[in-house]
Amino acid sequence: MHRVTDFLHRGLRVFMVDPEAASVREPAQDSPRSWPPAGRVMLLAAMAGALGWGIRGQYGHETGAMIAGLLVSLVLVLQLCPRAASLPAARAVAWCTVAIGFGGSMTYGQTVGLTHDPALVGRWDALAWGMLGLSIKGALWIGFAGLFLGMGLGGVAYRPRELLALCLVLVPLAALGMFCLNQPYDPAHKILPSIYFSSDCRWQPGADLEPRRERWGGLLFALLAAVAYVRYARRDRLAARLAGWGLLAGGLGFPAGQAVQAWHAWNLDLFQDGWLHTVAPVINWWNFMETTFGAVLGAVLGLGLWRNRDRIAELAPAPGASWSPWVEGILLLAQAGVLVFSEFVPIRWIEAVAESGLTLGIIPIVAVAGGRWWPYGAVLPLTMLPIAAKTLRELGSKAQALPLAAAWMLYLVVPLLVTAGAAAVLARRAARGGGGSDFARSALLLAVWLYFGLNFAVFQFPWPWAPWTARTPNMLVFLVCALGLTVAALRTPRSGREGEGNQGPAVWPADPVP
Repeated sequence: MHRVTDFLHRGLRVFMVDPEAASVREPAQDSPRSWPPAGRVMLLAAMAGALGWGIRGQYGHETGAMIAGLLVSLVLVLQLCPRAASLPAARAVAWCTVAIGFGGSMTYGQTVGLTHDPALVGRWDALAWGMLGLSIKGALWIGFAGLFLGMGLGGVAYRPRELLALCLVLVPLAALGMFCLNQPYDPAHKILPSIYFSSDCRWQPGADLEPRRERWGGLLFALLAAVAYVRYARRDRLAARLAGWGLLAGGLGFPAGQAVQAWHAWNLDLFQDGWLHTVAPVINWWNFMETTFGAVLGAVLGLGLWRNRDRIAELAPAPGASWSPWVEGILLLAQAGVLVFSEFVPIRWIEAVAESGLTLGIIPIVAVAGGRWWPYGAVLPLTMLPIAAKTLRELGSKAQALPLAAAWMLYLVVPLLVTAGAAAVLARRAARGGGGSDFARSALLLAVWLYFGLNFAVFQFPWPWAPWTARTPNMLVFLVCALGLTVAALRTPRSGREGEGNQGPAVWPADPVP
């Protein structure tokens, strides 16, 4: 009798109550374990990382690294949080985007030089020391990104005052770490720290060197303290685990990328004749190093989140009141001013604030937690602002086909208006119960093509049918990544109605359940 009743009930659901139940496959909410395959997540995250970090090479520092954090986190949210609400999804993306910039205050050019400078080629001890330095610096760089991405996805409610207090503790801890591990520093008298990964007279005794001040010790102290806080004080296991995966991603990615460039420097004889001699003039080995680093960091961080997918919380809309729009607006303008003045106007106290990625990130980390507009502003216009301004500075000073007024409009005004408008639209959708999947899809498509377009202009428009330059191969790699991410975004199934929150992952047609 029970079986007959159950059969009739299911029949009513199919033919009268729930038309979607008429399909052979059960609805998404009845299949909570239908996750996308790990290979897909890793491939798309690798494309996002390769594109973002490769483009970062033209812009540099903290704000350039934010492109990679933005693209990778959008891909991961789109793939593994398809039923998240829009606001918490945007907060996770914004935190990751800001946090990946912390490592931009570390110097690494001379560390790279230890592995491939002509005077050191053949020195295996220099190669090993340089790779160790890159592994440490890369691990710290991506460790912060993993930590804050996990903080956004783990379901622990971090309040603005709490994050402000945490940041104010991390800043002096970073100073302590530099004092302990990056001192003494007196290059004029050849007095350097005992653990030092930049140009050093110990490697090149007779060379005229300009050793850089290193900061990795400060970031190490700050990251360890932040991980300890989220793990033991807040019991946020996802954040702590993703910090570990971020350490692994950067620790593997930076040396792996530099291995490509060092191989070229150590094997120049292979490029003296044959087909390698033909292609050598159009290869930018530094940019391929960065692209490889980005691909590895994206793939490993994607694997880390996929392996901890059961710890991703139900990202439902947060209850309660948010900050006043006036407060959010003032903080947005303040952060925009800091970004512009630190990059383009030499004001000493602003340069001091922006010198450390930790201090530069205090306002956005706190404001993203407290505002309903700020996450979208941080993800789109604030991340775009320094990139568009650097593009204009790079191209506006050169002889271009475009008049200067048109260059201002195309390279600065239009990207900022588009991203600001998109942020406003997405924030309004979130207020009406919009889903995180729609946010991630829209933001990913917009970011991919805006940053690709600006970088294409910086590359001097290396069309593949024109004579190839050293920028053409990288442009083709970026184009493949951009197209792959676009197809993935457009083909990712919509999952759930607006305002439902996270009801479990969507059904992925034709994919096996791992």
